[in-house]
Amino acid sequence: MASSPSRYRLETVSRACEVLRLFRDGAEELTLAEVAARTGIEKTIAFRLLHTLEAEGFLRRSGPNQYRSNVSIRTGRPFRVGYAAQSSNTPFSDAVTLSMRVAAAKYGFDLVELDNHYSAQTALRNAGRLIAEKVDLAIEFQTYERMAAKIAARFAEAEIPLIAVDIPHPGAFYFGIDNYRVGQCAGQALARAAKRYWKGLPVDEVILLEESAAGTLPHLRLSGAENAIREALPHTGRTVHLDTRGSFETAQHLVRRHLLDSPPRRTLIAAINDPATLGALRAFQEAGRLEYCAAVGVGAIRESRDEIRRPESRMVGSVAVFPERYGEAVMALAQDLLHSRRVAAVHHAEFELITTQNVNAVYAADLFEESASFVTGSGGTRSGRPSQREATEARTHAL
Repeated sequence: MASSPSRYRLETVSRACEVLRLFRDGAEELTLAEVAARTGIEKTIAFRLLHTLEAEGFLRRSGPNQYRSNVSIRTGRPFRVGYAAQSSNTPFSDAVTLSMRVAAAKYGFDLVELDNHYSAQTALRNAGRLIAEKVDLAIEFQTYERMAAKIAARFAEAEIPLIAVDIPHPGAFYFGIDNYRVGQCAGQALARAAKRYWKGLPVDEVILLEESAAGTLPHLRLSGAENAIREALPHTGRTVHLDTRGSFETAQHLVRRHLLDSPPRRTLIAAINDPATLGALRAFQEAGRLEYCAAVGVGAIRESRDEIRRPESRMVGSVAVFPERYGEAVMALAQDLLHSRRVAAVHHAEFELITTQNVNAVYAADLFEESASFVTGSGGTRSGRPSQREATEARTHAL
């Protein structure tokens, strides 16, 4: 006579498994009362189960009498999440992509990864490829606003939820920079620098280094910066708009040409991203006019952090938006959407102004890398000046 499988089951272990199954993912929070109500287990026993699971590391406290799971229980196939990266050869995009991979693994997603190569047409083709892959959700990181509606329409037709990173797509959930507030932060820093450097003398001009392809939302960084400058320094002179395409080389070329056609002026520089800022600074340096400028970037990439550390630098700051944290936030949003939870349509990245006062605290790892490089003889410490890599990167974006 066959033995009943139930005779080998341990009732206590079964109940513990029943409790764990209540926590569908790392975002689920439950109280003792909720666990007891959902399982029908007597409250005293439920408490002992929760206490034991916490002690053994399967659960953790997330607040007073609240628990979260430290484990993921697979049921059926994992969700397939498509991710189309902006590019695969820029520091900002690379940091975002790495964070997506790490977070996808944490949430147990099967990540289908493609590279948009900073191309509008490639982004559109990749949307079709992700649809053909039958992903459960798509994450789109591409720069061209003019392509956003077409890409969003394809995913909508396929009934695939879409998260758009940094550039809004119609009908998609948005995760990215709060552009106007980031711009205000940069503009306020520039106004403080102008007062410090020029002791009350008026600012003659503001140079805004733009990226027209990205569209209206990223441009809010620059309007936010200009408004903050003019609010703090009402007698500021003219504004010069230069479409740098967000690249070091283009910014260097356009600012160099601008300086050839104008006399020395006290100038504040606000840019769409860090590479454009570094290119503009190089042009002022070549012209022997560094004392006439102050600049703030967006992104706080490594080259900018090194530049900020130089005592004589006129890069007074960069607004960090922490691309290395994008993945966790985006994948948490994806988890909620895939489980049909209510979520807000707009989610903003963290940001913080990086200056000489806090760069070593926020990015302490840079110093350890330099120390290791010096000890091993693998290149020594960095000069802090814009690197050759920047000069050859035509599309190093913080968008």
